[in-house]
Amino acid sequence: MDPLSDVIALLRPNTAISKPITGRGAWAVRYGAHDAPGFSIILKGECWIAFEGEEPLTLETGAFLLLPSTPAFTLSSRRGMIGTPADPMDAPVRHGEQDGEADFAALGGTFRIEAANAPLLLALLPRMIHIPASERRSARLAQLIDLIAAECRGDEPGKEMILQRMLEVLLIEALRSQGKTMGEDRAGLLHGMRDPALARVLAAMHADVRADWTVASLARIAGQSRSAFAARFGAALGCGPIEYLVRWRMALAKDALLRGAKSLDRIADDIGYESASAFSTAFRKRLGCPPGQFARMNGSLSHA
Repeated sequence: MDPLSDVIALLRPNTAISKPITGRGAWAVRYGAHDAPGFSIILKGECWIAFEGEEPLTLETGAFLLLPSTPAFTLSSRRGMIGTPADPMDAPVRHGEQDGEADFAALGGTFRIEAANAPLLLALLPRMIHIPASERRSARLAQLIDLIAAECRGDEPGKEMILQRMLEVLLIEALRSQGKTMGEDRAGLLHGMRDPALARVLAAMHADVRADWTVASLARIAGQSRSAFAARFGAALGCGPIEYLVRWRMALAKDALLRGAKSLDRIADDIGYESASAFSTAFRKRLGCPPGQFARMNGSLSHA
C-alpha cells in the first residue's frame, strides 16, 4: 500500500457517533473540547460555528466540516449569539423551537480512531477542513456528500449501516482531497507526498521498514544530494527522514503490541531492530515505558 493507505489502515477509522441535528428559529449551543475527530455535513439551511479567539464561520447547505481534534465551539442560528452549554449526545438533537418544521438540518458526529496512534491523524491534517458547497475541491467528495444527504432524507432498510460506511469513506476521501489542496506551509505526510521525489522516498520506507535506511541511501532515491534532500524532507514533513522512520516504526510497534498477537522478538524483526532488547530500549526511550507496560496500559482502552 502507499504511505497514506498504511497510515489509514493503522488508524482503523470508524464512525463512533452519527446523528441528525435540526433546529428552528433562534438557537445557540456551546460544546466543550474533545479529542475525537468531529464532522458535520449541512443538509438544509445554514448555521454559524465560532471557535474562541476566531471569527465565526458560516456553514451553508452542502458544506462539509472536519475537525481532526475538536476544540470548544459555539454553534448558532445567527452570528454572535451566546451559546447555552451542552453535552454531546448519541441521539438526534433538536435546537430552538421544538414544534414545526426544522429550518436547519445537519448530520454530525465523531470518528473513532486507534487512540495510541491518534497523533498520526493530527500530523496528516490542518486544524480544520472546511469545504463549502460552492468550493468543492473534489468531485468524488461532492458525490459522497450528496449520497450521504440523500441517505439521510430517506428511510430505506440498512440506513444506519450505509451511513456509517459512507462516512468512513468520506473521512478517507477528505484526507486524500486535502493532500492535493492544502497550503504550502503545512508540514506533514500529505505535504511530503505531493513532492514526487519525497513521495518515492516515503513509498520506499513504507515498503521496507526493516531496511537499514540512511539519509544518504534515501537521498539517492530522491535523486538529490544528502544535504539538499535532508533540508527538503524536513521542510515538507516537519522532521528529518530518520526521525520520520523511527516514528513510523514506533507506530507499527504500538499497533502490534495492542493487537497482542506477536512476540517482542517478532515485532523487533518486523520493524528493523536487531533484537527484542534493542527494540525495547528504543521503545522505552521514545515512549517512556517498556513495551509490555504500554500494552497493559493501553490494551483495554483500545478494545473497549
